[in-house]
Amino acid sequence: MNDMTTTQIEQLKERAKILKLYGLINQWEELTETDYEWINKLVQWEETQRHYRSLERRLNSAKLGRFKMLADFDWGWLKTCDRGAIEDLMTLTFLKDASNAIFVGPNGVGKTTVAKNIAHTAVLKGKKVLFTTAAKMLNELAACDGDMALQRRLRVYSTPDVLCIDEVGYLSYSNRHADLLFEIINRRYEQKSTLITTNRPFSEWGEVFPGAACVVSLIDRLIHHAEIISFEGESYRLKEAKERAEKKQKKRTEKNNEKH
Repeated sequence: MNDMTTTQIEQLKERAKILKLYGLINQWEELTETDYEWINKLVQWEETQRHYRSLERRLNSAKLGRFKMLADFDWGWLKTCDRGAIEDLMTLTFLKDASNAIFVGPNGVGKTTVAKNIAHTAVLKGKKVLFTTAAKMLNELAACDGDMALQRRLRVYSTPDVLCIDEVGYLSYSNRHADLLFEIINRRYEQKSTLITTNRPFSEWGEVFPGAACVVSLIDRLIHHAEIISFEGESYRLKEAKERAEKKQKKRTEKNNEKH
């Protein structure tokens, strides 16, 4: 990088400041044109390494686990699903106004897979993400010993740019659990985006949180700024299990034919 302009040198200095290379900044006036070329490479290396370390930390913190990429997703298997709406969510524009996304449908139709793909995209774009099941989050919060411990755990779930709460509706919860979920949603309301997957329509959430007074307010805050997408179809897991069984049967038949 020969003959750096004054503007380029100032930009290089700003990049060094962002990286907090204070020893280098203090000696900046002693640098020569040749030094600037070397410093530019050094800053590039450091920026690249920090980017990868930051990405690795965010991926580990997101707790996404294994999942199928949308490129391998069988859209044709679903009877009902607004693919365009999901593709729009994948652009992450909903994060700009702290909107929510809610996936409603029976077990095994791909709600979690789609949610994890959106969450993964957010991580790649530099966002702080956390993926959890409703049971894990609510049981963990309910088990907190003392108000200080509870407040710390509440911050864990209220601060991520994207919080994915999977499997709401698979179990029934006490009023205490309902209040804790309301507290999380209320803290994030119009501040951060929340993505929820559920196998129950909102009309049945009273059965998920029987007797809880906050259910109506909870739903109201969730859906106020939300994209609600319905997933309808047979279970992917059942489909894949049948395909594996068919492949095994085919191999056994071929082996038997070879023997005869």
